[in-house]
Amino acid sequence: MTSPRRRSPLRLRLRLRRRRPGAATPWMRRSGPARSCSPTRPSTTSTPSARRGIASPSHSSPALPTDVTESAVELPGPGGAISASVFAPAEASEALPGILLIHSGAFVGGSTASVRGQAIDLCREVGAVVVAVEYRLAPEHPYPAAVEDCDAAWQWLSTPAGGVNVDPSRLAIHGTSAGGALAIAVALRTRDRGGIAPRMLFLNSPELDDRRFSASMAKFVDTPGFTARDAEISWRLYLGDITPGSDAVPADAAPARAENLRGLPPTYLALMEFDPLRDEGLAFAGKLLADDVPLELHLFPGTFHGSSALAHAEVSRRELDEEVAVLRRALSGGSRS
Repeated sequence: MTSPRRRSPLRLRLRLRRRRPGAATPWMRRSGPARSCSPTRPSTTSTPSARRGIASPSHSSPALPTDVTESAVELPGPGGAISASVFAPAEASEALPGILLIHSGAFVGGSTASVRGQAIDLCREVGAVVVAVEYRLAPEHPYPAAVEDCDAAWQWLSTPAGGVNVDPSRLAIHGTSAGGALAIAVALRTRDRGGIAPRMLFLNSPELDDRRFSASMAKFVDTPGFTARDAEISWRLYLGDITPGSDAVPADAAPARAENLRGLPPTYLALMEFDPLRDEGLAFAGKLLADDVPLELHLFPGTFHGSSALAHAEVSRRELDEEVAVLRRALSGGSRS
C-alpha cells in the first residue's frame, strides 16, 4: 500500500530575471520616483517626534469606515505605559481572531499612525482585531526596549486580562522590516517561557542580521527604499552600547543569530528581489526549515524594500492581496489541535 505523500511546508515562488542591480523595472518607471516611497531613512539628526512621523505612503491615514472601531489604549510595560491603537470590527459579539501589528522604521522611526491604513484594511478584510503597538524607538531607547514593549503588547493581547474580545487560539504577529525582527523576538520569548503562542508569524522584508555579510547586502548599496548604509546605521543606533557584529549581540536583538528555532509558529515570509535584506531572509528561511518550522516563502520579483508603497502597481496589489489571504486562511476556524 502506498503511503500518503507528505505535503511540504514550503511553498516557494521564485520568478526572477537578471537585471542590473538597482535598475528600475518597467512598473517602477511608470510609478514615478521610487525614493519618495522610502519607509525610513535612519538618521541621528532628526528628533524623536519627527521620526515617529515617518509613514509609508502605501498606508495613508484614511477616514475610519463605519464597520470598524478605533480606540487608543495604554498597556502596562516594563518601561512604563505603552500606547497602542486597537481596531475591531464594529458590532462583533463573538471572540475574533487577533493580530499584533508591529510597524517598520529601522528601529528608529515609524508609529502606529504609519500603519493605520494597513490596520484598518486587515481588520476589515481578515475580520480580526488589530492591535498596533507604539514601541519605544532607538537611539533614545536602544535594545531591548522595543522588544520588551512588543512582548508586553503580545502578552496583553493574548491573555483575558487584556480586555479585547479575541480568541487566544487564533492570533498572529505581523511585522515588517525592523518590525519583523521584533515579531520573531516576541515569538522566541513566548516559546521560551511557555506562553500563548501565535498561530502564525507574518514577516515582510524582516531586518534580521546585524553582521550584514550577505551577498544582497554587498550588492544593493543604492537601491530604493532601504540601502546597505541604512542597515548599518539602523543596527548601530538600535544596539546602543552593543557593538554590531560582535559576539555580544543576542538572538532576540538580531534573530539571524538564533541557534534554535524549533517550536516557532508557522511562518509566512515575504521578500523583495532588490532588497539588501533579501539574502538574510533567505538564510533565515533555511534555518526555519532545518528546524521543522512550517514555512511559506514568497520572493516578489522586480520589487524593492517598501515597494508596496506603490500600491497601484500590479505586483504590489498581489503582495497586499496575498497578505490578506494568508492571514485570513491562517486565522480561520476554531482552535488548533
